[in-house]
Amino acid sequence: MKSSVITFPGSNCDRDIDVALKKFGFNNKMVWHDDNELPKSDLVVLPGGFSYGDYLRCGSMASKSRIMQSVINFAKSGGLVMGICNGFQILIETGLVPGVLLRNKYLEFICKNVFVKLDNKENAYFKNLNKDVLELHIAHNEGNYFCTKDQLKEIKDNNQVAIYYCNSEGKIDDQYNPNGSIKNIAGVFNKEKNVLGMMPHPERMIDRSLSGEDGSIFFKNLINNIK
Repeated sequence: MKSSVITFPGSNCDRDIDVALKKFGFNNKMVWHDDNELPKSDLVVLPGGFSYGDYLRCGSMASKSRIMQSVINFAKSGGLVMGICNGFQILIETGLVPGVLLRNKYLEFICKNVFVKLDNKENAYFKNLNKDVLELHIAHNEGNYFCTKDQLKEIKDNNQVAIYYCNSEGKIDDQYNPNGSIKNIAGVFNKEKNVLGMMPHPERMIDRSLSGEDGSIFFKNLINNIK
């Protein structure tokens, strides 16, 4: 399976996701933001970091990078595109996924492990996953997901919520919401479920000796689903 990771000026998780993808069997290529075309790919990842220093709005400038038109075309053709943290912010700025990401509720940078509950397994990312709750890592200042009431209804009607913040037992409640996201939403799909944006970092949870292994479960499942 072939994957591509887009590197923007200010990306700092591009190497992390490169290591994770290769560890679980992807033939990964790093793609510079100023390139014109994506290489042949089964999966494209927009990584975490601080693209363009988070000037204007997080992800705003990166969404206008030359490579992004190729990413958008790939997504619209049904290709799998995943945006993690800053990558999620970039996806929102392109309009590939709905909503906005605001400053965290208490205006503080958050860096810690959280639990997330899977809401929809009818997609290539979570299909056949044998767990409903994963422990992943977050590190962001603008991860507070928001959308209008009409958007929220549409998102829920179309089963576009991917994951919710929760406790270790899968209980979804405001006390387990780290950043103020509406309805504890931690990640969303596009309508077709081939584009996934999420704030938590699965690539930081692939080694028991470092942090945890629930990210390993995610990546192993993902590559098996798209073989």
